[in-house]
Amino acid sequence: MSFVKTAAASVAAAAIAATAALADGHATTKLRIQTHYAPETTSGKLLTEWKDNVEAMSGGDIAIEMFYSSSVVKSVETFDAAATGILDCDATGGGYQTGKNPAFQFVGDIMGGYATPAQQLSWLYYGGGREAAQALYNQYDMQLVGWIVYGQESFASTKPIAGLSDLKDWKFRSPPGMETKIFEKLGAKPIVMDFTEIFTALETGIIDGADASGLANNVGLGLYDIAKYANFPGFHSMPSDHIACNKAVWDAMPENHRLIMETAISDIALKSALIFEKENAEAAAALAEQGVTISQWSAEDLQEFRNAAQATWPEFATTPEAKALVASHVAYLKQLGLVQE
Repeated sequence: MSFVKTAAASVAAAAIAATAALADGHATTKLRIQTHYAPETTSGKLLTEWKDNVEAMSGGDIAIEMFYSSSVVKSVETFDAAATGILDCDATGGGYQTGKNPAFQFVGDIMGGYATPAQQLSWLYYGGGREAAQALYNQYDMQLVGWIVYGQESFASTKPIAGLSDLKDWKFRSPPGMETKIFEKLGAKPIVMDFTEIFTALETGIIDGADASGLANNVGLGLYDIAKYANFPGFHSMPSDHIACNKAVWDAMPENHRLIMETAISDIALKSALIFEKENAEAAAALAEQGVTISQWSAEDLQEFRNAAQATWPEFATTPEAKALVASHVAYLKQLGLVQE
């Protein structure tokens, strides 16, 4: 049997396994989902809450087995594992799939664009983003269920990170994609590595710092036990975590199960944006008391970063799908007054 036929058979079997009819006629759905977050981080706890809410709202007809800290496959491999039936759904983010198509960068983390989670979610739901993103995901046999945008990320660093001048020769963990190009322009030395490798790489001095997550999540990961410098408020990155499911599995689910999944993720998206406002501020105050140096970048440095990021958008958008997504973002950012005509 050819690889394509084998993969198709595997996905079909996964769809059948994920959804089954009981004797009384109603259906049950069983899903295996992986996230890169540890369960003790704020984002990990929110995903646990999402899982619990989905199961409760379905009266137990949806059962989810959640795998944390990329315990089945590497973070970057989660999407493919769901698409091929090893898992059912992916709870990482589109930015990990830029190697497939640079368009995933612009559903994962546009960088240097939106200022708040509400603005970015507004593009997804009311600015045409969802339709464009869904077409992209469907090309790869996946269904975008929803987004979680927790806000601007902060760095963790073993060296001062108070402004642009500190980026020169700064070795830091970067996710794959456009970020490496932006920070190379600014003098840094980004190193792409898996999310789960960050702590050890900092501990052993392989990297000077890390772009991991928001300040509160970084605390949950224990990064500031090693790295005694941070920036807050964050500015450089506001990634969109997603729930994305194998399309055959999704299509086989009853309509009410799909609606429960979508409604629950919208609830967690709102809670995520709100709780990180609170927990990041609390984390900044606590870290300062513990001797971590917290730096706020100047308006001039922030504008220089935004200029470098926005100049990189068209350079990275090398496919029709990516160009269309950039055009959609820019049009909406102009409406919001965040990009000038």
